[in-house]
Amino acid sequence: MTNHSSPPTASPPDSSVITSGRVALIAVSVVLLADFMELLDATIVSVAAPEIMNELGASDAAIQWTVAGYTLAMGAALITGGRLGDQYGRRRVFLGGLTGFGIASVLCALAPSAEVLIATRVLQGLAGGFMVPQVFGIIRSSLGPAARAKAFGAYGAVLSLASVAGPLLGGFLVDADLFDLGWRTIFWVNVPVVIIGLFLGARYLPDSGAEERSRLDVLGALLGAATAVLVLLPLVQGGEWGWPWWGYALMAGSLLTGGLFLYWGRRVSSRGGQPVFDPALLRVRAFASGLAVSTLFFGAVGSFFFLLSLYLQLGLGMSAWETGLVIVPYAVGAIVTSGIGVQFAGKAGRVLLISGALVLAASQVVFLLIVRADAHPGPWLLALPLFIGGLGLGLTAPSLINVILAGVPAREAGSAGGVLTTVSQIGSAVGVAVLGGIFFAVVDGALSEGTAAADGFTEAFSAILPWQIGFYALAAVLMLLLPARAAEHKDE
Repeated sequence: MTNHSSPPTASPPDSSVITSGRVALIAVSVVLLADFMELLDATIVSVAAPEIMNELGASDAAIQWTVAGYTLAMGAALITGGRLGDQYGRRRVFLGGLTGFGIASVLCALAPSAEVLIATRVLQGLAGGFMVPQVFGIIRSSLGPAARAKAFGAYGAVLSLASVAGPLLGGFLVDADLFDLGWRTIFWVNVPVVIIGLFLGARYLPDSGAEERSRLDVLGALLGAATAVLVLLPLVQGGEWGWPWWGYALMAGSLLTGGLFLYWGRRVSSRGGQPVFDPALLRVRAFASGLAVSTLFFGAVGSFFFLLSLYLQLGLGMSAWETGLVIVPYAVGAIVTSGIGVQFAGKAGRVLLISGALVLAASQVVFLLIVRADAHPGPWLLALPLFIGGLGLGLTAPSLINVILAGVPAREAGSAGGVLTTVSQIGSAVGVAVLGGIFFAVVDGALSEGTAAADGFTEAFSAILPWQIGFYALAAVLMLLLPARAAEHKDE
C-alpha cells in the first residue's frame, strides 16, 4: 500500500511515506513545533493572569474562562479535526488549523476587553483542535516504524519541555514588558512560529489521508463534541462553581450522548460511510486498553504539575519564574530517557512502559519522604524527585503513544489521535478535579484550625502524593493489557 521512495508531495495521499533523511526531519520538526506552541498556550495564560486582570479589569470568573474556554473548545474539536484530516488530507487540515491558530493569537493580543479575549481564546482552542490530531496522524501514517518511534520519542521531550517552558516563558515575557506590550506578548510570540510552520509545512509535509473523500458525518461530529463538553465542563469549572447538582447531571448526560455517538458510528460504518469515529477501533487491543491507561496516566501527570505549582507558589512563596526553574530537572530527565526509551520500544515496549510508570511512582515516594521530613525544602532538594519523575515520563509517554497508535490502520490515524488526545485531556481534568478537591479540602481544614498558610499547603501536598503513587501503580497494572511491543497494523 505504501511506497517508501515516493516524494513527499506525491499526489496519491497515502503513497507519500517518508522514513528518514532531511525531509523527514523537517516535517517532524514542523508538526512538533506547532504542538509545542499549542501546549504552551494551554498554560501560559495562568502566569499572565494578574496582568490581564489589572489591564482589562477582568474578574476572577473571566480569567477562569480564558483558560476553560480554550480547553473546552479544543476538546469539542479534536475528534472531528482528526476525521477531517483522515478524509481531506492531513497536511491541508494541519495548515488550516495552524493558520486559524495564528489569526486567533493575533486577535487575543489585540483584545480590548475580557469578553473579547474569552471569545478569541475559544477560536484559538477550536483551531488547535483541528491542528493537534494531525500531528499524530502525520507521524503515524507518513513515517516508517523506526522513524515513527524516534518521532514519538521527540514528542515526549516536547511534552516535557512545554510543561516547564509555559511558566518560564510566560513569566519572562510579562516581566520583560517587550515594546510596552505587557501580557499581550504571550500571544504575539506565536506569530513568527506560525509563519515558519506554514512556510516549511507547505513545502515539506506529506499529504496523507483517504484516497476517496466522503461526506463529513455531521451528526457524529456534533455528538462527539457534545460528549466532550459535557464531560469537560463540570470537571474544569466544577470546583469554581461549588460542584452543583447540575454539574453531575451534565456528566451523566455525557453517558447518553457518548452511547449515541458510538451507536451512530456503527450505523454509518455499516452503511459504508465514514463516521467521525469508527467504533471498530475499540476492538483493537492496543487502542482500547491504551485509552484506559492514558486516562489514568495523564490524570496523574496533569494533576501533579497543577498541584506542584500551587504548593511551590502558595506554600513555599516562589514566583512563577522560580517555579519554572524548579521544574527544569523534570524536563532534563524526560529528555534523557525519551531518546533511550525509543531505542528499545520495539523489543520491550510493555516492559518499558511499566518500568516508566513505576519510576514515576518511585519519584512520588521520594517526594513524599522529602516533604514530610522538611516543611520548606529548597530547590536543590526537590530536584532529585523531579529528575526521577522526568526519567519515568520519558520512558513512558512517547512509547505509550507509539504502542497505542501502531495498531491503528493508517487511514484512521487522525481520528484515533483525536480520540486519544480527548481522552488524555479528560483524564487530566479528572485528576485535577479529584486530587485538587482533596488538596483544597486539606488546605481549608488546616487553615480553619489556625495552621499557617505555608504549612497548610505543605500538608495538602503531602496528602495528594499517596494518591499519585496509587495512580501510577494502577496504570502500571493496566499496562499489562497492552501488547508486548508496538505491533504494526497489517495494512502496513
